[in-house]
Amino acid sequence: MRCPFCGHEDSQVKDSRPSEDGAAIRRRRQCEGCAARFTTFERIQLRELTVLKSEGRREPFEREKLMRSIAIATRKRQIDPVRIEKLVSGIQRQLETGGEGEVASHRIGEMVMEGLKGLDSVAYIRFASVYRDFSEARDFEEFAGHVSEVAKG
Repeated sequence: MRCPFCGHEDSQVKDSRPSEDGAAIRRRRQCEGCAARFTTFERIQLRELTVLKSEGRREPFEREKLMRSIAIATRKRQIDPVRIEKLVSGIQRQLETGGEGEVASHRIGEMVMEGLKGLDSVAYIRFASVYRDFSEARDFEEFAGHVSEVAKG
């Protein structure tokens, strides 16, 4: 594993343990070049996924990109980070076991929307505002009104 500080090619594993949700192995490493310590996570990858963007472009699936978009929607909300990690892991697992090597970006967006709906209504509305490209305050009002109606049952 390359050191993020000095770029040295070799590091030594000092400690390994499962992550909070058990979906990854957390490893503490020490660089053999500069002696800096850093953490890595090792995850199971069932298949290579390609995301088909709406304009026809293809790009590799990036878990970190999914995590970033959910982190933005949940920023400053009192949500346990383990629940967010489980949401991301669940979406990734569904995509990898779905039988398709290519997945449309709108399908990932819908999966995130569904997950956030059950996690936090404010995060759900925040994500929807970007995903559905809200352009006016009225768009927020209509969507939030729909969310309130669904919550009331």
